[in-house]
Amino acid sequence: MRDKLLTAFITAAERGSFAKAAESMLLTPASVMNQINALETEVGAQLFERTSRGVALTAAGESFYRDAKRIAAELEEAASRARDAAEGRGAVRIGTSLLNPAGVLVDLMGRRGGGPEGVDVRIVPFDDDSGGILATLSNLGRSIDIIVGPCGSRLWRGLCNVRALGEYAVCFAVPSGHRLAGAKSLRPEDLRGERLMMCRRGDAEALDGLRDMLEEKYPEIEIVDAPYFYDAGVFNKSERSGCILLTLDAWAGVHPSLVTIPAEWDYRVPYGLLYSKTPSRCVTAFLESLGL
Repeated sequence: MRDKLLTAFITAAERGSFAKAAESMLLTPASVMNQINALETEVGAQLFERTSRGVALTAAGESFYRDAKRIAAELEEAASRARDAAEGRGAVRIGTSLLNPAGVLVDLMGRRGGGPEGVDVRIVPFDDDSGGILATLSNLGRSIDIIVGPCGSRLWRGLCNVRALGEYAVCFAVPSGHRLAGAKSLRPEDLRGERLMMCRRGDAEALDGLRDMLEEKYPEIEIVDAPYFYDAGVFNKSERSGCILLTLDAWAGVHPSLVTIPAEWDYRVPYGLLYSKTPSRCVTAFLESLGL
């Protein structure tokens, strides 16, 4: 479901040619050009540079394209929800990503009977880079209803509701060529003279307490600040720099060149379900069916 002008614009932007867009849409090039002209008039800005080799987005067009893609996706979601409502059905969309996989919730559903009758459960992939995860959490209830992840973040708890499920153990990720990579477990004193990358102070109470302990008792460990919210880039940086990374047992195997080693301490981070502060009736029924 898309407005025809929006469809013509997105298709032309992605194909780089009005002629190729027309071919894809089963229209004439003149028809596509007329739709783009009408859209530019409505927007009040030139969206394409026309050349003999095709078309390219202007700065205004780049901005409009990002919003157009989001609007188009939301229209498709709205149409899908309307069809579900017309059929007397509902849907719960569970997000999954590299660092926030849905497996824990899928396993829980299997043990508890799979969710309420009449509710479809859909798995939706999402991008969990530092910007993407915040956008996902801020918009829970739109394209994604629930994700599973660490829930010790003050910021995250401010953006969404949380139902705790358990705790992840705080571990070390060590580059495979590092002198400590073969250890079965590590104590803080083993890291003297090493660099330890961990999220910067201020967002997670449990990790702030751990940092306090390390700075007080092990000043020989150089602590390197990482972003509050890890993404694949943090793991890549650890591997490239040879720096030990503070990680979670749930993230073992995220990077093939990092070895996750248990720590000989009792620092843990809570994890659970994160969902909108104003959940739909389907989401509420889904959580109740799981005994949450």
